[in-house]
Amino acid sequence: MNTAGHSEATERRGLELTPFRGLRYDPDRVGSLAAVTSPPYDVVVRPDGVHHLQSADPHNIVRLILPQAATPSARNDQAAQTLRRWLSEGVLTTDPDPGLYVYEQRDGNGMLQRGIIGALRVSDPAEQVVLPHEDVMPHIVADRAALMRATSANLEPLLLTYRGDDSTTATADLIERTAEQPPLLATTTEDGFSHRLWSVTAPADLTTIQSGLARHQALIADGHHRWATYRRLRTEHPSPSPWDHGLVLLVDTARYPLRVRAIHRLLHDLPVGDAVAALDGHFRVRRLEVPLPEALATLADAACAGNAFLLAGDGAFHLVDRPDPDLLARTVPADRPTAWRTLDATVLHATLLDHVWRIPEDSPAHISYIHDTAATVAKAERDGGTAVLMHPVREEVVRDLARQGVTMPRKSTSFGPKPASGLVLRALDL
Repeated sequence: MNTAGHSEATERRGLELTPFRGLRYDPDRVGSLAAVTSPPYDVVVRPDGVHHLQSADPHNIVRLILPQAATPSARNDQAAQTLRRWLSEGVLTTDPDPGLYVYEQRDGNGMLQRGIIGALRVSDPAEQVVLPHEDVMPHIVADRAALMRATSANLEPLLLTYRGDDSTTATADLIERTAEQPPLLATTTEDGFSHRLWSVTAPADLTTIQSGLARHQALIADGHHRWATYRRLRTEHPSPSPWDHGLVLLVDTARYPLRVRAIHRLLHDLPVGDAVAALDGHFRVRRLEVPLPEALATLADAACAGNAFLLAGDGAFHLVDRPDPDLLARTVPADRPTAWRTLDATVLHATLLDHVWRIPEDSPAHISYIHDTAATVAKAERDGGTAVLMHPVREEVVRDLARQGVTMPRKSTSFGPKPASGLVLRALDL
């Protein structure tokens, strides 16, 4: 069975997408739809980013996905109270009929992505219907689970991909026809992306989509922790229940290829000078007195020849490459495929973090994961830490490892564009 989001005929259960009554902002009750949206919760990691979104509109979705309070319990209670208040005030309203939602994202450079948002049956890993390619951090799963329990809602869709074929031609045609109709909503967010959403409610159209996906499986592109959260919460509620399903966006990457970017690391308690000194004799290190774009281009060239990283935080960049083969042999687990052993993320975590720098990867007090390159560098320079800039993994490598059932190190990839949070929510008790 093909396990990387490709499809083939199988008698196993495949993707089962269920219509739901979407919860959406009433455009007459908010300043603008763009002002109430947010990137996914794990992209908005900086406190100033949360503050910026909160300031954009008093009803910005960040108040639900990243509530701000002194304790986790208080944060979750606050999110639940906020959601109930917005419902009672009519800020959020429920669509009258259950449906699936066609969602479009477009930027100014010709990028176009369309997919389907729905409530997907939460399957067990042994079914190989939804395939992860990264490990998860238990404390993040626990945090997301507590928030979903408190709000009884899926507040934002995770991103899954599948590979369309002849069996999904009718689904693809339906998506294209739907996109020719007037949308339920249309907005352009400050990152320059335009977003449009349509509801599909006709029984025949719903059957077309569901039957087209029924023999397929999907790769998690973004949302590993939320999928693990769905699985945890499903086990807590006797089936059948609304917790048997979770909110997802499914994109056919045969038609709409996603971009794969790196997720960078910020080491809070390690100054760049100490990080570089510890590499002596283990890696080659070269100081680069160049702007960020040129430094990233140099990193890309070095990555063609092997493992390579950029360190930043002291006003310059330090290219780290050519690891000692003997060091890798001692530190990288030998019982994994070669493609996994040679990943930059594998070498970073198994060799640099665990062996050279002795930094626990599970501790938010020591390490943060940041998508934005410039923001990672700026924070490292401001706080005196070390930014570790990564080169993106090729999509075919991700797919091949998923096909083998091998998960990559945590936060190895960033697929995009990611769906905006706040366009459609799923309440489990409505």
